[in-house]
Amino acid sequence: MSDKNEPTLFGLANTNRDFSLKRDWGKNVFNNAFPASLALYMHSKGIKPVYMTLDRQLHTRHDYIDVQDLFGHNPLSGDIFFAFESLYMPYESLVSTMLPRVDLVTCTHANGVIEKCLRDIEIKLTALPDNSTADFDSSEYGAEMVVRPDTIVYLALSIATNYLNDRSRLANLILPAAEHIQEWHSPTEMNGNMIKIQEAINNVLLDSIDRQKPFLLQPIWKTLGKTLELEDNCLDIYVWSDYGFTRLFMDSLSRTASQDTVNRPMRSCVWLAKMLYDFVVEGKINHSQTIRDITFGWQTDKAFAVSGRITRNYLKGPELLKPRVTKYELKNIILNHGEKLLSPERRFDAAVLSNASLFD
Repeated sequence: MSDKNEPTLFGLANTNRDFSLKRDWGKNVFNNAFPASLALYMHSKGIKPVYMTLDRQLHTRHDYIDVQDLFGHNPLSGDIFFAFESLYMPYESLVSTMLPRVDLVTCTHANGVIEKCLRDIEIKLTALPDNSTADFDSSEYGAEMVVRPDTIVYLALSIATNYLNDRSRLANLILPAAEHIQEWHSPTEMNGNMIKIQEAINNVLLDSIDRQKPFLLQPIWKTLGKTLELEDNCLDIYVWSDYGFTRLFMDSLSRTASQDTVNRPMRSCVWLAKMLYDFVVEGKINHSQTIRDITFGWQTDKAFAVSGRITRNYLKGPELLKPRVTKYELKNIILNHGEKLLSPERRFDAAVLSNASLFD
């Protein structure tokens, strides 16, 4: 337990981070920890994040989600633990190679011992506007999102767990599109099968749509155009369900299916289909081999990226126009001068430092 006067983040008393140390305010740490703290703060104020789910027309819809449902437990209780950059152990038996780490695992614990893993959550702290929308009216702002391959792995595992006790049901949905494919790494063969693969994945989603669950935490931080000056109303949170998240790459397939090459969104679709196919056939997912062998000439440092011109179509709503947490509340989230331990970059931590007078 940290000293009450040491730098910390709201609500993160039980965590594998030590916010009294400068190392745990680095960019890759802060960009995961701050969003969790923001969610906890919003919960304390009775503000529910926007929940992006998939409906039966295969469109995303806006709702709201209680932070307790997001984290799988009373978020301000003494027995919840926030494990950043950790393994979600319930998935370990479903992979044939080492399970990758996920941005956040929430757990219950007692006497320093983890009792139960609750949620696996990817986190994307995104700036509003991005370069592609900065010149538009603020009502047309959007945020760029860059997605890593491990996110697709966790997406496949999240879907597969809905069929743990009925793999034959998943097989009936996946095999008609996948079992005849000879070379998953062939652009020509995959282009010829892309429509069938897309339809098969959508059928899986529709079949188990009532079991979608929170998957990706996307806070937005809003600035005045391209500057680092925060808007008065600058912070809010969108939560994507696992099924809702698929729209970010699946919706673009119809715009690229006629091309001779396989682009990154199409490759993410192929990755997902291949992992689900392996789960049907083998009972395990060989994610490492899938990502290593199915590249279509692209590097595998990221799965895909979507610009603000795309994301704004999903995020549009009152929260995008006027986020519900103000910059004046930052000092209630970043506590005991934690902002002094930040390393400025063109990221949210740089914006905090650029608005340091808020902490006076």
